[in-house]
Amino acid sequence: MAQLLGCDFSSSPSRRKPVVLAWGRVQQGRVQLQRLEKLETLDDFSVCLAQEGGWTGGFDLPFGLPRELVQALGWPTDWEACMAHYASFSRAEIRDCFAAFCDARPVGGKFAHRATDRPAGSSPSMKWVNPPVAYMLHAGVPRLLAAGVYLPGLQHLSQAAEKVALEAYPGLLAREILGLRSYKSDDRAKQTPERLIARKDLLLALELGQTRLGLRLKLSHAQHDALVEDASGDSLDATLCLLQAAWAKQQQQAGAPLYGLPPDMDSLEGWIVSA
Repeated sequence: MAQLLGCDFSSSPSRRKPVVLAWGRVQQGRVQLQRLEKLETLDDFSVCLAQEGGWTGGFDLPFGLPRELVQALGWPTDWEACMAHYASFSRAEIRDCFAAFCDARPVGGKFAHRATDRPAGSSPSMKWVNPPVAYMLHAGVPRLLAAGVYLPGLQHLSQAAEKVALEAYPGLLAREILGLRSYKSDDRAKQTPERLIARKDLLLALELGQTRLGLRLKLSHAQHDALVEDASGDSLDATLCLLQAAWAKQQQQAGAPLYGLPPDMDSLEGWIVSA
């Protein structure tokens, strides 16, 4: 059975806001959550990626920048060259560069978007605040590459991949079930009974397989309680990414060469799995 991984990522992890990994496998048509792992530093994340053993993982961070932005800045349009160039900047330099790009554009169209943003309902990958996904890309993708992880659709694969990473987005799957209901908050004052009920409703639907992914989540009672009680939603988000990774692995096993990603996806921008 293939090892699966879901990752709720943070560009500045800490004890209060760690990177959360959900490890699991597919057994008899169900996605079994095996364990949750919390990493408090980016170095811990790198060490984890470098450990022996293969997996297919869904990672909640953007894997590419909008083509419109890259071309306007005169950066390389080859993905690996673009990522190497991007990694050479500091976060402050990224903020200043992207802010200047936005300042020169009209109100209502400040940010450039990737093609995947609209179907996924995701934030533009150049945003540096609320959420700081530009910094997540900057922190995460170089570490995936350094660990020798294969990113379908963005890299050319010369041999069988042991570790495979796909861009995931938990909000895509959560909205399919909850609509616009919120199920999480990092702000304690906003960790309301309504959000608690939403987490319970979300988990029930996942356990019953009531999404278009056609997968059922299998949890122990203790795991169910842990996911409900994490009011930040980080553990639940990692689990949603795990389900998206499981769907992608199913597509690959059924013969899809890009793990369910569109064959005509933009190989500079990337694509969110199952969008």
